[in-house]
Amino acid sequence: MSATDHAHAELRDAVRALCKAFPDAYFRRIDAERAYPEAFVDALTRAGWMAALIPQEYGGSGIGLAEASVIMEEINRCGGNAGACHGQMYNMGTLLRHGSKAQKLALLPRIASGELRLQAMGVTEPGAGSDTTKIRTTAVRQGDRYVVNGQKVWISRVQHSDFMILLARTTPSAEVTKKSEGLSVFLVDLREAIGHGMTVRPIANMVNHETNELFFENLEIPAENLIGEEGQGFRYILDGLNAERTLIAAECIGDGRWFVDRITAYAKQREVFGRAIARNQGVQFPIAEAHIEIEAADLMRWQACTLFDAGRPCGAEANMAKYLAAKASWEAANVCLQLHGGFGFASEYDVERKFRETRLYQVAPISTNLILAYVAEHVLGLPRSF
Repeated sequence: MSATDHAHAELRDAVRALCKAFPDAYFRRIDAERAYPEAFVDALTRAGWMAALIPQEYGGSGIGLAEASVIMEEINRCGGNAGACHGQMYNMGTLLRHGSKAQKLALLPRIASGELRLQAMGVTEPGAGSDTTKIRTTAVRQGDRYVVNGQKVWISRVQHSDFMILLARTTPSAEVTKKSEGLSVFLVDLREAIGHGMTVRPIANMVNHETNELFFENLEIPAENLIGEEGQGFRYILDGLNAERTLIAAECIGDGRWFVDRITAYAKQREVFGRAIARNQGVQFPIAEAHIEIEAADLMRWQACTLFDAGRPCGAEANMAKYLAAKASWEAANVCLQLHGGFGFASEYDVERKFRETRLYQVAPISTNLILAYVAEHVLGLPRSF
């Protein structure tokens, strides 16, 4: 048992109780069918977990990032994949912090109740991955509407969302003094947009993760769907990334604990040469090391949550939490797979599925190298490297 299992114990127990209705076999089938865990996400929504960060005045739970991170952690620790639904946790933050009162009243209560989903955020483009200021998708004001043209890639959960947060350039880059200026954020009603100026092309990938290319050809968006001020979208998007990275860190910690739990149990019962392999230091030490690194990453996760919930700057802590947790979960995955031997590759043990799922977080939603660059520049004061 983890030393931090006592933190938010009642919340953990409640999430685990829900997850028991969706055992390994459920997620194994969903993975094999390349399907979406609709029943699981619906259950989370009915239980109120997907409305965790929505204030009570809009029908949500109004809890903090710390508690929300526990929900994400426990989903992964129980063998699930929070990547199917975590977007709603942090995407709605852009609307909550920068949307108008009318926008929030129109959407947040319906998101909290499960009537609507806000699972998708359209930022990344083929020619502008980490360099967000280089995006080329444009939104041009024409009367009471904006007309959008361009392309996005690796946009997740579009097919299982009703609304999307979209970042587009409203002022040409040649006309702004700073490259981060002239970008704006919009609410896109996907029910109206798809097939009417917006085309979705799914991307088959290593993980059973619904992600897509999006193409915009004269997509019209009502001007009232602009969030906040025109031209300030880059700042609005950055505002929510600390929550995203901290929640992903929690998911990786959940994955890491799943791997340690599985290999610990397996090593105790697996006998080779007349004795349980758990008696061998060559087996014990890698498991112990994985556990230590997960616990260390968890401390940074809690530090990031504490600062975020207090409204204090936490960019460094959120980035470091994500780095440490993604690294720890990946190392735990390797230990678990290696010590399972051939059985680690068998789908029925679920190790290979979770192995694929946790590998994603070395790359997304922010790559390991970009975190290192951030810490080098913003924490250590080294010159900008790009």
